[in-house]
Amino acid sequence: MATEADGSAGASQRKRADAVRNEKALLDAAAAVFVTAGVEAPVRDIAARAGVGTGTIYRHFPTRADLIIAVYRHQVEACAEAGPALLASSTTPHAALGRWIDLFVDFLVTKRGLAGVLHPDNAGFDALHAYFLDRLVPVCTQLLDAAAAAGEIRPDMNAYELMRGVGNLCIGADSDPNYDARRLVELLIAGLLRQQ
Repeated sequence: MATEADGSAGASQRKRADAVRNEKALLDAAAAVFVTAGVEAPVRDIAARAGVGTGTIYRHFPTRADLIIAVYRHQVEACAEAGPALLASSTTPHAALGRWIDLFVDFLVTKRGLAGVLHPDNAGFDALHAYFLDRLVPVCTQLLDAAAAAGEIRPDMNAYELMRGVGNLCIGADSDPNYDARRLVELLIAGLLRQQ
């Protein structure tokens, strides 16, 4: 027989699930706005895209830095979770790697302007960078290992080096409309294929 405590626990779990869903929607909206307008985009634009009031954003994230850090972590988690899912659903490991690198490029574009909020001499910057490496290098390694094991790519590719190379290709893409970083990244990933 259900007790009042059981009902209260169920309502509390639903509330927590709703809060998590709402925060995810808010972070997705902020990430999308950051891609198009940078991290200095007005909070009202993020609120409008998320379908909430600006007060809701400030309740969750009292400062812009709090919001940017949360978006950064959210994007890292999405990228990390996508790796195994893409490996399971793609036609080949190399295809999964290419699709994951596309997500990684999107992430790099989203974090544009982060350095302006968190300076490299800030302890928070170091912690975020370590978190980024801890979560994403193993995922990239898994994708590279699977593609190498399938004989699709050369076996000596290092995940950190690849991610660093992709990151370097993305530098400046937001300030030069004639520079297509995504095209260059696609060429890089195609260049990993073994010659038949």
